Amino acid sequence: MFLEHLRSYDTKKGCIEVIVGSMFSGKTEELIRRLKRARIAQQKVEIFKPKLDTRYDEVNVVSHDANFIPSTPVESSSRILLLANDVEVIGIDEAQFFDEELPSVCESLANRGIRVIVAGLDMDYLGKPFGPLPHLMATAEYVTKVHAICIKCGNLANHSHRTIVNSSRILLGEKDSYVPLCRNCFNDEKNKA
Repeated sequence: MFLEHLRSYDTKKGCIEVIVGSMFSGKTEELIRRLKRARIAQQKVEIFKPKLDTRYDEVNVVSHDANFIPSTPVESSSRILLLANDVEVIGIDEAQFFDEELPSVCESLANRGIRVIVAGLDMDYLGKPFGPLPHLMATAEYVTKVHAICIKCGNLANHSHRTIVNSSRILLGEKDSYVPLCRNCFNDEKNKA
């Protein structure tokens, strides 16, 4: 009985992995890479994204480099719990756009023995913590912070600077609306405003 318990523990290790960074830092690229490796290992994988993210595709998760993986768009994080059946790995992209229930959804999935990989912006365009990501980073077993390159000075960038005038916290955009900046260049831009 004890050995049987140990074997089931070894094969049912749930965990939460979080991939964060600014826009153009490779978050989605890293998410796709990890999910494709899980599929190569013949693990059952499901991918979810917020329904409002239709920038590149209405269904697929697509990186800025045009790599993609099929996903299921959902209106709320609670839908992930309902749709996550018979899976070993769950990927969630653009986590900053989900509601504040996402951390508890991820905890529930991990407690069921599922590996949960979440990617999203850790800060909004003002440099403030964004959505459920701070809570997820605090409760995750693994956190990976990826960086873009500052378009002004070439240093590592961790800020997503909005280049158009719009005060809405959520503004879907790409290179036409955002650029990656390092701390110093980001602060210089804020001081100009």
